[in-house]
Amino acid sequence: PGIQRQLIKMKDLVSRIDAPLAAHLDSEGVEFIQFAFRWINCLLMREVSLASTIRMWDTYLAEPDGFSSFHIYVCAAFLLKWSKQIRQMDFQNVLLLLQKPPTESWTAKDVELLLSEAYMYKCLYHNSPKHYAASTASAQKR
Repeated sequence: PGIQRQLIKMKDLVSRIDAPLAAHLDSEGVEFIQFAFRWINCLLMREVSLASTIRMWDTYLAEPDGFSSFHIYVCAAFLLKWSKQIRQMDFQNVLLLLQKPPTESWTAKDVELLLSEAYMYKCLYHNSPKHYAASTASAQKR
């Protein structure tokens, strides 16, 4: 149940940050459980190098609820890295990319950028989980 809740939070977060990407994933029938379950369950350990994993986990330890909360923002930022590419792909190619993301050549700078983007998303969205949903609903009523 905990991972399911995190998957739901991640899907909601991605749809608020990048609605076109969320719509494309939905139209292609790509479910977050097909790729993000492993990201959440294994804490991205299978997607990045050991050195990068240790760097990310160091940040998680420094953040309040880092493993249970901040990790979702890191996963969202991780997905959004390939947003432009993903929106041009069909179901099969999306899953191939997301189940084996091209991170072999990532450096410490790439991980720092990922963590920075995740922190930015956390600052923007963490304390306002429904503010975009409310403004979208009221705009649709008009």
